[in-house]
Amino acid sequence: MNVAALVTEILINVLQLPEDTQFSSDSALLGAIPEFDSMAVVSVLTALEENLGCAVDDDEISAETFETFGSLCAFVESKI
Repeated sequence: MNVAALVTEILINVLQLPEDTQFSSDSALLGAIPEFDSMAVVSVLTALEENLGCAVDDDEISAETFETFGSLCAFVESKI
């Protein structure tokens, strides 16, 4: 499974970003993308749970999880 591609696809769909949007591991997310608010965080988590077939507990996530694309991908990798 290509985690970066999956996370990119989810972010593009949830945040309604242009299809050609690309992220690098140090791309800032939370606070840097106007569309990425608290409701978007919930939607991203729901999409990840659905795509990975896992559950994410509230105590597993923090603002640091969504700080950069790389930190989000690392979190996703820890869930598979």
